[in-house]
Amino acid sequence: MGGSLAGFDSNVLRHEFAHCGAFLHVPAFLPREITERLIATVDAVEPSIHRNYLPRHKQGGSVGRHTIDQLAPLVSKLYRSPALIGWLERLAGERLQAAPADDPHAYAFYFYTRRGDHIGWHYDTSYYAGRRYTLLLGVIDESSCRLDYELHTRERGAAVVAGSVRIPPGGLVFFDGDKLRHRITPLGEGERRVSLTFEYVTDPGMNRRARFISNMKDALAYFGFRQVFGSAARSRQRSGRERA
Repeated sequence: MGGSLAGFDSNVLRHEFAHCGAFLHVPAFLPREITERLIATVDAVEPSIHRNYLPRHKQGGSVGRHTIDQLAPLVSKLYRSPALIGWLERLAGERLQAAPADDPHAYAFYFYTRRGDHIGWHYDTSYYAGRRYTLLLGVIDESSCRLDYELHTRERGAAVVAGSVRIPPGGLVFFDGDKLRHRITPLGEGERRVSLTFEYVTDPGMNRRARFISNMKDALAYFGFRQVFGSAARSRQRSGRERA
């Protein structure tokens, strides 16, 4: 991964990221080999999709970090890549950390496979003590879906800038989740879209109330109660044994 990142001008991209209010789109980011391996992992995780539906807001399928760890270890290795994290830190201008072991949202696949699958306008709200950055990677895109977004919505006195992009396989979008208002437009008939997200934080601290709210949101809107609470408990137990 490190060698492929050398082809990007970090200074230019850092300037663009800051100018856009903590948002960056790179249509061709991942090396072809990694993209193809991620596409191959889709078959491994697809049987574990948890379908979710929130009226007038979202419809689709998700596979969270705990299930991915069992079925697609490549994703975890990519998520923790020192070269990738260091490159993202240069863009963000601050130190980034992997999300805690019990966070199912740390890395996740999102499946749009039925007509109308979408997610409405939202922010990726951080319940952590620090900021939470989202890295969105295109894996499969046989669709007309677009990422619509609005920049500078929370900057006093700044003009809101609207945009819309497609994220092809291997493409990247990187943003501060609390600053970017965005949505994915509805899937058409016979279409298919799969994306992969990584979440990085500046401070992994989270109080019990915030953790409960975050877990309930993930259980209801994304991964289901079994993935969130059952797998998270096993992850905490493993982490405790490793520290011991």
